[in-house]
Amino acid sequence: MSPAETLALTNECLAMHDAQQLKPARVGADRDQTLLRGDSTHWFESDALSAPQQAFADRIDTLRIELSRSLMLGLVDSESHYAVYQPGAGYARHLDQLRNNDARVVSAVFYLNDAWQEAQGGALRLHLADHSHRDIYPHAGTLLLFLSAQFEHEVLPATRDRMSIACWMRQRAIGATC
Repeated sequence: MSPAETLALTNECLAMHDAQQLKPARVGADRDQTLLRGDSTHWFESDALSAPQQAFADRIDTLRIELSRSLMLGLVDSESHYAVYQPGAGYARHLDQLRNNDARVVSAVFYLNDAWQEAQGGALRLHLADHSHRDIYPHAGTLLLFLSAQFEHEVLPATRDRMSIACWMRQRAIGATC
């Protein structure tokens, strides 16, 4: 995304947050509210995308198609939402794959935080297979990609509002149950 596109997303997310259009986040297929996460979200609606959301969706779709083709992942669509963590809020260690549903294959996080300083915290801590971890700070314009079912991660608390777009590139669910 260009700096202007990133700024447009940032401004829209801020305006929605200020207008209290973001709702407390929920988890799982049943969308339960939990203390495991402290963010507020607004899901993108594919039939009602704003211009900044459409620009993001177009770029993610291009990336999804290329990843699917290059890595034979069978990705068919994506879902996205704005996420705002207020100071002190985080998200406990978790996987992005829903229980009994393997539709989410690739997780993407696009950061919207201008002039972020690492001393402000707010890193996404990615837990690696060798039991180490990698902290990725939420600098505006950074896109983080990882496999949804393979990498546990958590959001560490920050000292200022932390904004991002969370996105999941999906395959047709094989393990879904009715």
